[in-house]
Amino acid sequence: MAAYQRILLKLSGEQLAGTAGHGIDEAMISGLAEEIREIHDLGVQIGIVCGGGNIFRGLAASTRGMDRVGADYMGMLATVINGLALQHSLEKRGVYTRVMSAIEMDRVCEPYIRRRAVRHLEKNRIVVLAAGTGNPYFTTDTAAALRAIEIGADVILKATKVDGVYSADPMKEPSATFFPRLSYLDILNRGLKVMDSTAISLCMDNRLPLIVFNAGVRGNLLRVVQGEAVGTIVKESAA
Repeated sequence: MAAYQRILLKLSGEQLAGTAGHGIDEAMISGLAEEIREIHDLGVQIGIVCGGGNIFRGLAASTRGMDRVGADYMGMLATVINGLALQHSLEKRGVYTRVMSAIEMDRVCEPYIRRRAVRHLEKNRIVVLAAGTGNPYFTTDTAAALRAIEIGADVILKATKVDGVYSADPMKEPSATFFPRLSYLDILNRGLKVMDSTAISLCMDNRLPLIVFNAGVRGNLLRVVQGEAVGTIVKESAA
């Protein structure tokens, strides 16, 4: 039985790249699609925001001298490519999926209209929300927080490559401390690299819970949706 009726799942572009580190790994996206189908079968309404770092990272390009606004738009287009790939993988499994873009491109996907997105969710379609917020200087983490609030999601599920939130990168510092529960202010005050400060502030202002979990462990997504204590939960209070 699901603990949430409507969720916003945030996937990074790096996860879609798998071990290659760039591009789209078919095995990885197929595995994610299968897990998403499992929670969809529970009757959970699912919105998804994908990053685009596996194809193009606007911020990194701007530090190399590219115009930041143009670089960010290229990054937004990369998220549309990822969204279309995820849609293909989900629909191969019989799950109706709609890709909605914050940048209009009618021949490729639907424009993002909040009421239409909610209607798709009510009709049990998965909605992939692409192109970030449609604005430069905003990350896909901020887009995930914004879209989650707009569609009335119960929680944001942020998929990562580690078991949750740590005091430092556990890949580089094995002695880093794992936090099972944190408050929004803990994230901001400690400068923890969970989401950018704009995204965390949006969650805090709207009392939207955030769960950070390891998507690389098969079954974790299902366990999180069923309410099990997996990963790190971020709420108003860490108690």
